[in-house]
Amino acid sequence: MGQQETVATSLADTVREGIGAALAQVDADLARRYPGDPGTRQPVHTVYVPGDAFAADTLRSWGDQALAALDAHAPDAGALAAVLGIPDALAADVHDRVRAKLVREPIEDLRIDFEDGYGPRPDAEEDAAAARAAALVAAAYENGMAAPYMGIRMKCMEEAVRDRGIRTLDIFLTGLMEAGGLPGGLVLTLPKVTYAEQVTAMVRLLEAFEKARGLESGRIGFEIQIETTQSILGADGRATVARMIEAAEGRATSLHYGTFDYSASCGVSAAHQSLDHPVADHAKAVMQVAAAGTGVRLSDGSTNVLPVGTTDRVHEAWRLHYGLVSRSLARAYYQGWDMHPAHLPTRYAAVYAFYRGGLEQAAARLAAYVAKAGGDVMDEPATAKALSGYLLRGLDCGAVDIAEVARLTGLTRADLDALAGRPTATAV
Repeated sequence: MGQQETVATSLADTVREGIGAALAQVDADLARRYPGDPGTRQPVHTVYVPGDAFAADTLRSWGDQALAALDAHAPDAGALAAVLGIPDALAADVHDRVRAKLVREPIEDLRIDFEDGYGPRPDAEEDAAAARAAALVAAAYENGMAAPYMGIRMKCMEEAVRDRGIRTLDIFLTGLMEAGGLPGGLVLTLPKVTYAEQVTAMVRLLEAFEKARGLESGRIGFEIQIETTQSILGADGRATVARMIEAAEGRATSLHYGTFDYSASCGVSAAHQSLDHPVADHAKAVMQVAAAGTGVRLSDGSTNVLPVGTTDRVHEAWRLHYGLVSRSLARAYYQGWDMHPAHLPTRYAAVYAFYRGGLEQAAARLAAYVAKAGGDVMDEPATAKALSGYLLRGLDCGAVDIAEVARLTGLTRADLDALAGRPTATAV
């Protein structure tokens, strides 16, 4: 006992070594292309504000308007639950957490828009707006009033607007550097990408800026907006998204689906352009498979049905938005766009109902997995990773608290990070 048993084999060590040598390049390629999730917080939404409308009080103003809409059209938990169909057992918790979120952190990710939401302007006007945006973002981070993530959407790399987009990006990044440096939550969005070469051009642009300002190579990443048919299927009949991720050379942080541009490019009439249209589902399925394992995250788009007007109209728009967000979450699109302050109550209501509704089951399965206790579901390491990731997403956005997760699972935040493959993080 205690001695390793001798077993019979037929293959020489040179066979194993030869296979290892033959697959060494494949091993390296897999590690480079598929590093896995970056292990950082992902915002539940992105809010777009035109460059000329962004102000120092934008975040607080959106939060106040969202609270006013909630008070006017669903003043208590019962009213909100009745409108949205939230289960009674979740209603009070969801309502209270939505209100608290709108007070504490109404926007998780803010994009100052210099593309469609801003439009063509005289150069001097856009120059001034880009410089102003940089100053306001820098000040927000300096005084602790920033959203966790903030940045700009520039104009695209198409010939007609390329120079303008490059100049706006240069002014914005230079303004941040002059104000003290690039904030950790900086996010840039490249819209209307049609060819992988446009992504490569963005990489070269950022490389040049980093070199000019003495920054570490690779410091600046960017999002790729998927809103053209060419970004899904190229002229040669090959899927394009994976080529764009590769062309980003490790700088792509996420793929954002553009609901209306993509639908229009497919010929979908305006009345039927929606997140749940079949063309949207097809595009997002391609995005999802292309991004899987690469560390590039996914964001759904938006609805343009605004919760404004009479209470009946607000309720109708809220039900639509809540249903679309819930649908996206179930399909593993954990982020989306919001276009109006009154979308925030239903964004957070859907997100919180999603994470609170599955909290006890996910916690029980994870606890059983860790304890090797079995149960009525036999989970594997990949599922344990997904369960811990689910709980961490709920913690990140405020849907659940670490104390209740610890009570249900017996695990710490560090334990969850380890199971999910995240680096150990501080509490959010």
